Amino acid sequence: MKQIDLKAFAKINLTLDVCGILDNGFHEVSMILQQILLCDDVHVEWKENAVSHQGIKIMLSTNRYYLPVDERNLAYKAAMLMTEKYGQNMNGTITIYIRKRIPVAAGLAGGSSNGAAVIHALNRLWDLKLNLQELCETGAALGSDVPFCIMGQAAADESLKSFYANDPLACHCALATGTGTTLKPVTGLRSHLVLSKPAISVSTAEVYRGIDSEIIPERPDNKEMIAGLCSNNQKVIHKNMINVLENFTLKRYPVIVYTKNKMQQLCSCDGVLMSGSGPTVYGLCQDIRESKEICRRMLEDNKESFWTRTTW
Repeated sequence: MKQIDLKAFAKINLTLDVCGILDNGFHEVSMILQQILLCDDVHVEWKENAVSHQGIKIMLSTNRYYLPVDERNLAYKAAMLMTEKYGQNMNGTITIYIRKRIPVAAGLAGGSSNGAAVIHALNRLWDLKLNLQELCETGAALGSDVPFCIMGQAAADESLKSFYANDPLACHCALATGTGTTLKPVTGLRSHLVLSKPAISVSTAEVYRGIDSEIIPERPDNKEMIAGLCSNNQKVIHKNMINVLENFTLKRYPVIVYTKNKMQQLCSCDGVLMSGSGPTVYGLCQDIRESKEICRRMLEDNKESFWTRTTW
């Protein structure tokens, strides 16, 4: 039996702009994605059965009783996809265990990161020797956040870093365009931060449907943001921390407005933003001490609040 343990890191949006609707019906986006240290643990085992001709069996379990453990789970889907592409002549069992920390349906790519980890794991356990471009092309079939999670894990996970040290796609931060799967590595943000998720779920599909009818008064300048990240210009970074989806989500969910307002009052930095389609709000902090203290205060309202930092 072969096995591997990987970290499935969450992400935040430093920016998010919606540019229109593509011919395939998906929204065209331009956004900067940043990996953070908050992560799930993903354990994957491969046990080959040389005498069986039953193909590959997939078994998934998690520490969260309410999560599906079948094809509704992106990690399970990732194993199915890898089996279809690379395991058709194999016989054995893929066993996946996920220890969840990242809040579910939170705008932090927790499910996508789990799927990315399974793709990485099977690439290693099956000795496929696929590069990041090939892995990202596979991951894109699962969801728009999966390729970035694949790239981020290659840069940050101790079990993977050495294999992708010379791969230009291994990164902690990227500009995502198109449907979110066209990715260009950029200089990442170095910052401590606090996350706080209100006890609600927000439908990503609902938000993207609703944003089309909203007036967008302000958009991020991603070119300027990238320059600000390169020069570590905090003023430019904070100025361009804009997520246009807030124009829909904040109107529909007052608890997110409350969470954002409270965090803005507590954070000494100007950078407070909703991540993805929500409902999680994050705030940049000067140091770990400030992030811990703000997290303590945010826990008074939202039990899924965390202090963490970006990866670098």
